Amino acid sequence: MGVCRRSKAPAEGKEAVFLRRKITLTRVIALGVGTMVGSGIFISPKGVLQNSGNVGVSLLVWLACGILSLFGALSYADLGTCITKSGGHYIYLLETLGPLPAFLRLWAEFVMIRPANMAVVSLAFGRYLIEPFFTPCDVPPLAMKLITTTGITLVIALNCWSVSWSANIQTFLTALKMVTVGLIIVPGMMALGNGHYENFQDSFNTTSLTLDKLPLAFYSGMFAYGGWFYISFVTEEIVNPKRNIPLAVMVSLAVVTVCYILTNVSYYAVLTPQEILSSDAVAVSFADKAFKSISSVIPVLVALSCFGALNGGIFAASRMLFAAAREGQWPALFSMIHLERHTPLPALILMLPLIYLMVSIGDLYGLLNFYSFSRWFFIGLATLGLMIHRHRHPELPRPFKVPLFFPLVFTTACFCIVGTSLYSDPVNTSIGCAVTLSGLPVYYLVVQKTRIPSCFTSVFNSITVKLQILMKVVPQDVLTY
Repeated sequence: MGVCRRSKAPAEGKEAVFLRRKITLTRVIALGVGTMVGSGIFISPKGVLQNSGNVGVSLLVWLACGILSLFGALSYADLGTCITKSGGHYIYLLETLGPLPAFLRLWAEFVMIRPANMAVVSLAFGRYLIEPFFTPCDVPPLAMKLITTTGITLVIALNCWSVSWSANIQTFLTALKMVTVGLIIVPGMMALGNGHYENFQDSFNTTSLTLDKLPLAFYSGMFAYGGWFYISFVTEEIVNPKRNIPLAVMVSLAVVTVCYILTNVSYYAVLTPQEILSSDAVAVSFADKAFKSISSVIPVLVALSCFGALNGGIFAASRMLFAAAREGQWPALFSMIHLERHTPLPALILMLPLIYLMVSIGDLYGLLNFYSFSRWFFIGLATLGLMIHRHRHPELPRPFKVPLFFPLVFTTACFCIVGTSLYSDPVNTSIGCAVTLSGLPVYYLVVQKTRIPSCFTSVFNSITVKLQILMKVVPQDVLTY
């Protein structure tokens, strides 16, 4: 296969090379909360309000997105305790619906979804970090993009260096996120206590209701909750996954849903809907009005929150690529682990170039709609796969089993949002669909049955070995599922 393997078992005193179970319950909750509470709650309120039309409907959208996310997360917990491999969506599609949907998900993930998602989060990080230094002027786009690319590079380097460091930093930044959210909620509740209800007058004014744009409001809301599925990406590294995955899912979704609704109520208690719609950084506008003396602190805290979401997302997403390479649907190099660091180095490094490309585009909301179609379509397919898997394999043990009502509602909601988005935003949705389908020729030419000439294969294998030696990576020694 053109891969250097260790010729024998590790010598006495030498550590076996594999991804270790270092993610405790606290760390997996931090991963869930930390990847959900990222840039979403600080940029999505504008998108939700803009596309829902009024304050009342926007709050209902936030609540509905929280409930839908809980249904989806519990369905993934069911899959994750039955199918014990890492890899999240990809592995669940592979095991339930077969290799083609799994590969198309993988293709969409690393050509479009992952780079665009990380670009959205990292651009929010760059904007919030340097905005206080340019107030009241606009942030120069070049400066924002330079800070953004620096942050991405730092996160990739950290994940390449140590799993424990990444997990510990994730836990610390998650605690910091809760402090940041608290600094937004408390002044908002105080404003309400002082009788500032004016922005809630005519909350359900139907004249401003925009039903045709409602799916885009759900996209923005579901983006803010996006992160609950990352827990399933690292199943093989979670301590006692049969217990800790369901617990982590329930705790993290409950905490985040309550925080999001209270945060949005606080935004509306201090800012008018017009101020939210005119702001590119809602949390900064909130801080300028609620904390005049220390308003510059809030954007820095928000930037650190985005950094935590970036760290958690990259940490988890690299495991999908690692799992796909191990299953033979991606080059073998990406299933390898660093000899000393025990991190999936090639899988992490591959993500950098496309993230840089998406950052250069720089349009937050365009990127959000661009990749949301494929993300939610395949997540809906995965929960559909759960129902099919239950029917086909009733004999398999399921340590955590959810009522079929949960995946049914979640799958229907995903497909409805995806279907109506074709009407709401046909351009970005069509581009997302086209990029996904571009994986079909790759699958039939390369993955299903190799149709590449042998001379190209030998060159590719030679390059793989050279890169393997350069990066000091080998296939894992121990089966971890």
